[in-house]
Amino acid sequence: MVTPDTAPPAAPTPLEEELRRLAGSVPDPELPVLTLEELGVLRGLHLLGPGRVEVELTPTYTGCPAIESMTADIERVLHERGIPEVAVRTVLSPPWSTDAISSEGRRKLEEFGIAPPRPGGPSGPVMVELSVRCPNCGSTDTTLLSRFSSTACKALRRCESCREPFDHFKEL
Repeated sequence: MVTPDTAPPAAPTPLEEELRRLAGSVPDPELPVLTLEELGVLRGLHLLGPGRVEVELTPTYTGCPAIESMTADIERVLHERGIPEVAVRTVLSPPWSTDAISSEGRRKLEEFGIAPPRPGGPSGPVMVELSVRCPNCGSTDTTLLSRFSSTACKALRRCESCREPFDHFKEL
């Protein structure tokens, strides 16, 4: 027997789909080449009533300082669409992982010069040295220069073939 507690969630309305597309199209403040949808941090959008929306965001890590900027940008784009009441809620469980980055997001990272994380994230024991492909020339002969780059999510590497430094979006 299906009860209200066990009923499957209702399919999103056309308005919810439109609002999710708008919220998802907001660029990530630290990686503006990616949208929040492509990065996989937009977890949900729910129409609570006329002019009332709740958006669920999961930051890439618990202390991510960009969550405030993401929230403000989502609120702005939904207010511009005519939604007066927008609540953005941070959702920490399940935690975000690099598996949430879409294939389009991975393609854009590489095109932008950032080595994307490997699909599937790290499996099994953590390797001491990863084989990371250079986004500039494609070589896997790369060296880790620093475990942290411009953000905690990225490491700084150098390609030994073309000698160019590049960011690597770490698998989480």
